Amino acid sequence: MSGPLAGLKVVEMAGIGPAPMCGMLLADLGAEIVRIDRPGESDVGIKRPPEANFLLRGRPTIRIDLKGPVGRDRVLALIEKTDCLIEGFRPGVMERLGLGPEPCLERNPRLVYGRVTGWGQSGPMAPWAGHDLNYIGLTGALEALGRADAPPPAPLNLIGDFGGGALFLALGLLAGVLDARRSGRGQVVDAAIVDGVAAMMTSLNGLRASGVFPTERQASILDSGAYFYDVYACADGRHLAVGAIEPRFFRTFLARLGLGWDDLPPQQDRSRWAEGRARLRAIFATEPRDHWVALFEGSDACVTPVLSLEESFENPHMRGRGTYVEAGGFLQAAPAPRFSRTLPPPPGKPDVNMPLPRWAAIPADPGA
Repeated sequence: MSGPLAGLKVVEMAGIGPAPMCGMLLADLGAEIVRIDRPGESDVGIKRPPEANFLLRGRPTIRIDLKGPVGRDRVLALIEKTDCLIEGFRPGVMERLGLGPEPCLERNPRLVYGRVTGWGQSGPMAPWAGHDLNYIGLTGALEALGRADAPPPAPLNLIGDFGGGALFLALGLLAGVLDARRSGRGQVVDAAIVDGVAAMMTSLNGLRASGVFPTERQASILDSGAYFYDVYACADGRHLAVGAIEPRFFRTFLARLGLGWDDLPPQQDRSRWAEGRARLRAIFATEPRDHWVALFEGSDACVTPVLSLEESFENPHMRGRGTYVEAGGFLQAAPAPRFSRTLPPPPGKPDVNMPLPRWAAIPADPGA
């Protein structure tokens, strides 16, 4: 294997949302991961063909029946050889399987035992079910999104599952491995989505605490309150993202539109933001999106098209960077971030039949 995480050994318990996303991120950067799933078809997540479950790329799957001592012993045999474990079950599930932190760390004292859940391993809501929308709703992030005259939108599961969950778990695992290699001792990483999203809200929290940002929705620069930081519909029903915050970029924005400094309300006059928005809505509604894209191209006006995923595949900048690559017959996001020396391997296709790494060779489970 190549990549900056070459040689890192990970056991991943099959799950949904942040757990497989974390596994993908580590595998993309060269970690050797073995994913453990139950026998038969798993009744979790959104149904899709196995070859299109891109979060499972780059690592093999072993099917093990965990409901008995044979399966448990197989997993412990793997854990004995690994650096990290990823699990995303509700609190108590791994303990009931005999695979909680205590027996795992007893078998491998250097193990970094990573747990990712919505509510965390402790607190009154820890046992409850939930999904991304519930978790970000509890942190204040959801309340801050969207228009003032409508309920907050459901922003896919990017903020909670993947931002506050998978990324913070990956950070915690790697920090734990660095410490284990120095101290010789492993530990448990409790990555709660609510904790991660709360950390992501730190900047906004500071702005509100200082009185710079108002507490109501759609009343600040970054939440579409400002007319110069918003999304506008064009004549063809497609959209532009306008982010001309700094005065020098705002001047360029005006110049490309053929407007003068006084043709739109002053940027800092919140009382006239609605007036500026109405003016820009009328302007952008006169031409199709690609007309405006061509008008602003090559400038620092901070105006870009709002692309569909399929359009993003063909965008010149995304193609120029190689942001998407072909893998398994599909275009997928390339491993990120980029490294100048320890280049990650190309992303592998989701393939439960890919060969196991040599360290993962353990006796077969006759019940699988």
